[in-house]
Amino acid sequence: MKIPTISVLALSLAILGCSKLTLENYDRITMGMPYDEVVRLIGAPDQCDDVMGVRNCSWRDGKRSIDVNFLAGQVLLFSSSNLK
Repeated sequence: MKIPTISVLALSLAILGCSKLTLENYDRITMGMPYDEVVRLIGAPDQCDDVMGVRNCSWRDGKRSIDVNFLAGQVLLFSSSNLK
């Protein structure tokens, strides 16, 4: 009986702990970082828009978010909300 309970608990923790939108990962983003490196760090963006040569990408996970603007494929500006 304990094995299924432990399995359910482990699976729940794995699912809840999988978000890459953390303060630690946000702090690793730097000006000039290539787009591909940002994607390796925090995953594929939920949405990107290209306006006048600037790519604006957003990552969302519930209330947590990271927004990054790229110019020529490199980080120009970035911001976050509700990261822990």
